[in-house]
Amino acid sequence: MSAAEGPLVVGVDTSTQSTKALVVDAATGRVVASGQAPHTVSSGAARESDPRQWWDALGKALAQCGDAAREAAAVSIGGQQHGLVTLDEQGEPVRPALLWNDVRSAPQARRLIDELGGPKAWAERTGSVPSASFTVTKWAWLAEHEPDAARAVRAVRLPHDYLTERLTGEGTTDRGDVSGTGWWASGTEAYDEGLLARVGLDPALLPRVVRPGEVAGTVRDGHGLPFSKGTLVAAGTGDNAAAALGLGLRPGVPVMSLGTSGTVYAVSQHRPADPTGTVAGFADARGDWLPLACTLNCTLAVDRVAALLNLDREAVEPGTSTTLLPFLDGERTPNLPHSSGLLYGLRHDTTAGQLLQAAYDGAVHSLLGALDLVLDNDADPSAPLLLIGGGARGAAWQQTVRRLSGRPVQIPEARELVALGAAAQAAGLLTGEDAAAVARRWNTAAGPVLEAVERDEATLNRITGVLSDAAPLLERDATSH
Repeated sequence: MSAAEGPLVVGVDTSTQSTKALVVDAATGRVVASGQAPHTVSSGAARESDPRQWWDALGKALAQCGDAAREAAAVSIGGQQHGLVTLDEQGEPVRPALLWNDVRSAPQARRLIDELGGPKAWAERTGSVPSASFTVTKWAWLAEHEPDAARAVRAVRLPHDYLTERLTGEGTTDRGDVSGTGWWASGTEAYDEGLLARVGLDPALLPRVVRPGEVAGTVRDGHGLPFSKGTLVAAGTGDNAAAALGLGLRPGVPVMSLGTSGTVYAVSQHRPADPTGTVAGFADARGDWLPLACTLNCTLAVDRVAALLNLDREAVEPGTSTTLLPFLDGERTPNLPHSSGLLYGLRHDTTAGQLLQAAYDGAVHSLLGALDLVLDNDADPSAPLLLIGGGARGAAWQQTVRRLSGRPVQIPEARELVALGAAAQAAGLLTGEDAAAVARRWNTAAGPVLEAVERDEATLNRITGVLSDAAPLLERDATSH
């Protein structure tokens, strides 16, 4: 390892499937060491993980980084959003964390929307209309279905908060991640005590919201990780806000992230409030906003279709008139939590490769349908769409996005943008810079640009029509029939 030009910082991405750690030169953005360790997630309607395994995975990932991690002057943790972490008096989990893709709280989401004045009132109050992904609906589910567990709770945290608190000993969060809970008022940027009272959650159980650029704490003794006592700890943030930092994102530039979930978002200087609920009005980690739409079914769903067809994920074939809606886990955008996958238009001459292409088309259609709502009216419609996440490396994903969006598509060469964004946030503590400006100095968004092609309106319109016609079927709970 060659000598670093500046101090070293650590950026962490604790995601659904694994924890990744990067040691980064704060001066240049060069990754000098990295590590990764997996998590386990329960299957079925219940999507849960034991938070203690995130801590164990963080230790393993940092151990792979060797001596470089010990030299770090600051650390920041980005993490999966929305997860409900419930802790007892000793700081131990009361029960496994309910993750973002656990949709059991859909009935509670519907009830809360009705009880608090409908979708428009929620959007104006919190910036978002809660779905089964949101933390507030998960707390309502817990209180209803596991009241003994709810009564035992002495602290409520998000996944990144849990790890940060184990480092510092202090309960903190940030505006980016807390804006996805459903109990933070985006207009006042404070906890909504009336809403908390409605769901029976004491505000004293919630973490302090750290301001952008503020130090969340310092590493305490006895943590068992390779950090020195007193190492600075940044606020951290949710994974999408961290990726926005990692790209050094400026207002109006569209991003599509292809991972376990799919997201489209852009930084905005205007506080969002979409009464349809399609766009979540998240805050970013800096002081602006991050309107975002999320789908539950993206790369894993398409990979599952490929496996069922016994095909490599790249073995797509053009020319299909078949529609495949890959809503294998229920869906959030469109809001169909009880839906399952739907195949329409199968013919004798339909090939397996065409079916696979139809799965890609169905997944991308959901994301592009929300993109226009995410972008401000004055955003440049010809600006390249930044394509990130694990799927962004796949040719079939690239070409599907290119064909259905009609935009140029840029693929940043930098990987692990969530961890890089966390590292930029940590570096900002040391230099006093805005974290997004740090990432721009690191040139993290650089990468090849695929030129725009004519937008495939016929495919988009066909999928829209099938989705509209099939809505009554997709809204049913298939397990009850």
